[in-house]
Amino acid sequence: MNIHRSKNIDFDVASNPEFLREGQAVCDFPHPDRIVIGVQNEKAENLLREIYEPIINCNFNCPIHSGNSCSENELVRLIVTDINSAELIKHASNSFLAMKISFINAIADICEMTGANVRDVAHGIGLDKRIGRDFLRAGIGFGGFCLPKDIQSFIKITKRLGYDFKLLREVEKINEQRIVKVIEKLKRKLSTLKGKTIGLLGLSFKPDTDDIRFSPALKIAQFLLKQGAIVKGYDPEAMGKAEKEFTEVLYCKNAYQTAEKTEALIICTEWEEFKNLDWKQIKSIMIYPFIVDGRNMLIKEQMIKVGFEYVGIGI
Repeated sequence: MNIHRSKNIDFDVASNPEFLREGQAVCDFPHPDRIVIGVQNEKAENLLREIYEPIINCNFNCPIHSGNSCSENELVRLIVTDINSAELIKHASNSFLAMKISFINAIADICEMTGANVRDVAHGIGLDKRIGRDFLRAGIGFGGFCLPKDIQSFIKITKRLGYDFKLLREVEKINEQRIVKVIEKLKRKLSTLKGKTIGLLGLSFKPDTDDIRFSPALKIAQFLLKQGAIVKGYDPEAMGKAEKEFTEVLYCKNAYQTAEKTEALIICTEWEEFKNLDWKQIKSIMIYPFIVDGRNMLIKEQMIKVGFEYVGIGI
């Protein structure tokens, strides 16, 4: 910017944060909940309005829905504000989503202490329109590149401003504790992890992506390996990346090979294919039929009926 100024080049600065979900960008880009632009003058605003005009007015060939007019865009809102506010909208949005995840995970801890069911609690909370159902799924925490990075960035920014964002630091702390909680569940059953064979179902940080950055599954794998466990793993999409990053894990071709001769299984990623596994077959090939459902994607009563010792998160 200073170089351009010194050469008397006329330019404007704007902020246009994106809110795309990983693995859903093709759908999300033409169907945004809102478009945020932060500008310093009317010229920059008009340029960005022109760029987004087809989406705002539904005047484009939708790659998801047929036809030139996409009804999904009827409620697109354009927010025009200053640059600092636009940047803060991005930081605050992702931090709030992370806060919801850590909140329900903290509630899951309380559910385990009281005998309550976090699924029912989350359902009851989410029906309140002021709160909403999204991001109220208890589990082993959030990962990926966006939420962890954005929280850390926001904490550092506010620290430079002289504000101690204790709430966000606690959100981060609760998320980190999820891994410890899973290990505790294993130790309560197996006593020691040394020499035990543990299978991990799912390695990516969420389904429908091969992204393993800050993946809770791989944090669990690292913890187990340090404890002397033998770790097997499988993921429908993330095997290639995981094999390059974590060579000590024994990678398998499918969920059944992962389960074979294990003392415990941990569901780390809620891939749809895991719901449809032949759990009777899996039980028959495990040394001990113990499963920690880190995403609460299976039905506890059904798993017990099959013969598993089933442990979920907050249920």
